[in-house]
Amino acid sequence: MMGFGTQSPNDSRADRHVVVIKGGLSVEREVSLVTGAACADGLREAGYRVTELDAGRDLPEKLIKLKPDVVFNALHGRYGEDGTIQGMLDIMGIPYTHSGVLASALAMHKPQAKTVMGAAGVPCPAGKVYSRAEMIDRHPIDPPYVMKPPAEGSSIGVVIVRPGDNRPHLNGNWPFGDEVLVEPFIPGRELTVGMIDGEPLAVTELRPKTSWFDYEAKYTAGMTEHLIPAPLPTEIYQQALELSAKANKALGCRGVTRADLRYDDTGPGPGKLYVLEINTQPGMTPTSLVPEQAAYRGIGFADLMARMVEAAQCD
Repeated sequence: MMGFGTQSPNDSRADRHVVVIKGGLSVEREVSLVTGAACADGLREAGYRVTELDAGRDLPEKLIKLKPDVVFNALHGRYGEDGTIQGMLDIMGIPYTHSGVLASALAMHKPQAKTVMGAAGVPCPAGKVYSRAEMIDRHPIDPPYVMKPPAEGSSIGVVIVRPGDNRPHLNGNWPFGDEVLVEPFIPGRELTVGMIDGEPLAVTELRPKTSWFDYEAKYTAGMTEHLIPAPLPTEIYQQALELSAKANKALGCRGVTRADLRYDDTGPGPGKLYVLEINTQPGMTPTSLVPEQAAYRGIGFADLMARMVEAAQCD
């Protein structure tokens, strides 16, 4: 990977047609539309010829007509970062940004990702998948615990059940399938590490104004304070970088990714880090974290977009 300095202009960029696919069919559609628009603007600033395309079920036919040199994948959630779009682009022979089929599918499915990362020696919260029926009858574990869909992003569907709360009633209020991932709640601090081709950029601590880092805190400007670099002990900061890179490698990710971590420093001693997940297609909205970390490392937004396009490939 090239260093984190400024990339020199490339006169051939104007000849390269980049199609930014955004929107899509998932519950994260609205976030993807914002991400896609921002990425398209950055790519135009970097000198590329850009077409924005809302990814519906006719996406293959539209791509055949547009004949892109590269697809910039700005989709979020199912059908965008779970390996399905990646497989389609592999079949069509169109290079695309971010991770390939296997890494995308693994990272999107949280239980499988935890299994793979754990086998590589990455500390993750313990967790188990329960049926919706089991969740209706009783608390699966003693509160506090976190329940979440096994394969969604942006904190959609995540519920924190605290001591004294009634058990969750999921019989008519769980539109995410018949399975629920339950993890013990990890107290402490919210951290994130952006990466370019597995090389960490920085550690940011997130301090939301809501009770936790939920959808509102993630996508509403001013709702979360970003502390970069995170005010951590030197050894913990370095460990967060190393664990993020280790998890990224275990899942086989490439391109721009982001690791989300919890740092439990609520007890005696130095505390413990846990990797929650790897985001293979982190947000690129005005409040997003990877562009902020890239800027901290001296990489402007347009330059970041250009790096992603120049690294695009098929599996």
